[in-house]
Amino acid sequence: MTFFLRRWLLPVALLTVVACSERKSAPTESAAPAAPAPDSAVVAAAPAPASAPADTSDLQDVAAYLAGMPVKQSSGLRSLTAKPEWQRFAADADKSWASYDATRTDKIEGWARQELDSVRRTSPVVFYPFSGPDLLNAVTVFPRSNTYVLVGLEPVGTVPGQASLESPKLYNAIKTSLWSVLSFSFFRTNSMAVDLKSLELDGSLPLLMLFAARTHHQITDVRYIRLTPEGKAVPADSVDAKARLVPGVEVGMRAADGQAQKVYYFSADLSDWRLGQTKASILQYTRSLGPLTTYVKSATYLMHKPYFSQVRNLILERSRYVLQDDSGIALKYFQPTDWQFIHYGTYHRPIPMFAKHYQPTLTAAYRDSVNKPRPLPFGTGYNWRVNDSNLLLAKRRTDPIN
Repeated sequence: MTFFLRRWLLPVALLTVVACSERKSAPTESAAPAAPAPDSAVVAAAPAPASAPADTSDLQDVAAYLAGMPVKQSSGLRSLTAKPEWQRFAADADKSWASYDATRTDKIEGWARQELDSVRRTSPVVFYPFSGPDLLNAVTVFPRSNTYVLVGLEPVGTVPGQASLESPKLYNAIKTSLWSVLSFSFFRTNSMAVDLKSLELDGSLPLLMLFAARTHHQITDVRYIRLTPEGKAVPADSVDAKARLVPGVEVGMRAADGQAQKVYYFSADLSDWRLGQTKASILQYTRSLGPLTTYVKSATYLMHKPYFSQVRNLILERSRYVLQDDSGIALKYFQPTDWQFIHYGTYHRPIPMFAKHYQPTLTAAYRDSVNKPRPLPFGTGYNWRVNDSNLLLAKRRTDPIN
């Protein structure tokens, strides 16, 4: 990973940024928030555009161009890919992705095939809260799901237009945005607040498209949507743009084997206070999708806190499976009578800035001599090094009640 590995020597700086994000977003734990509250949006959600390009082959070419991959011979972007700047960017991207696939993708896929086979076969809907635009990890762990619902603070964004694609700043903007997720497996909230607020990358959608291309998906459609107070997804141009509705985007894509899939990204604050302002429409929408498989990592321990109770309760009530690192839902909230647990990897104390979220009960679970934790051959979460990371697979004993 040429342009990423140079910066692997900066974990302290990376974690400082994460800490700043946490301190900035959370109020004191003893008081209920009264103003923009826990994890309130660092970036204001941009109004969703009214329509998307009609030519789906153009959408795929834009995704490939952003990913540093070849476009069609007939593509209007063909001339841009002939420029030395793009060719250098593409060559660098190919090296970085080859290294990433060898060190992470292959290990995650091998582990998931062995450990999550039955889970994958019964996971039509993957819910990934606090994800940002991280489609990459979602489809790597759960490649056969029909629907992926991602929720983050970052604005939805737009399909990059000609001016953005021709901008000399685009390539560096992509490299900067991808650095932490390819190096450490997670996006940095504060950095994304800056990275996804530019002419070149104005939100999550360009990165969703890039990840789709790099995971061998063909984009078939992009549709801008909003959630009504009742939790219904409607076309963005069918409602008043000034209404306080949750903005989102629906991306249709086709996997390499031809399976049709949908990706939904919503720009929403999941704190109880903010959910109250939108009538919890994002939770109503997610609840309507049927039993969930919930995936959580690098979630700044928000669901450990009392003011993220609504999203936590939704997950516990509607999930058939929960796959998470220790920054997801605290173990104390899972009722052992309702759930079975498999622990993977190693549980250490959280990194210093999250030290107060240490879970003695999780330490005890990892020391259980009868139900020993299973190996985790890759790093994930804030303790991102191999042999330092943990995952919990919680399986509901009975299906959620509709």
